[in-house]
Amino acid sequence: MLPPVCGAYRGLMDVVFTRTGERRYGLTIVAPGAPLRGADPAPGYDDYIPHDLVHYVIEAELKMSGGLYGRAAAGGGCFLLLEETPQRRGRRRRQRQLQRREAHLREKDHAGSADMARSERLAALCDMAWRLRRSPKGQPPPWVPKQEISAEDREAVERVVARLDEIAPLWNALKIGESLTFTWPNPLPVQAAHR
Repeated sequence: MLPPVCGAYRGLMDVVFTRTGERRYGLTIVAPGAPLRGADPAPGYDDYIPHDLVHYVIEAELKMSGGLYGRAAAGGGCFLLLEETPQRRGRRRRQRQLQRREAHLREKDHAGSADMARSERLAALCDMAWRLRRSPKGQPPPWVPKQEISAEDREAVERVVARLDEIAPLWNALKIGESLTFTWPNPLPVQAAHR
């Protein structure tokens, strides 16, 4: 029987980013006593650092408990069930439980920290700043809109960009089937799994 989705996981949650194809990646949420959740394929593939990995680094580095991964650790989040629940009704019931939990966490976030909105805003800023730093011409790629970084966000962006500088080469070196595993909320990978 699956545990109820009514509170935070008891123990540590691993987030595994796997290069699943030439231009594809997946992510898996592994939490004690909970079914596997994630996305495969996950959105925003990039050779250097995928979108959801940027989000992870932001939320872990800045200790954002109400963002995408903090919500996942609290039993919510928008990740899909990856394991098959034996019966169709059981699968639907489990997905509805997850949706109710996420709705509760979303309400709580809107009433408090607004971490999810901050994470989205910082993902755009940090991605742009990191690409600007790496670009030989000091210009972001055409698909990355240039934005001003406010004084309020500048320190956070610098911290995250420095962390992305450490993690991007690890991601970039992965072959298909290999992965980086992080234990929430640690901003550094605990392992790079090789086939």
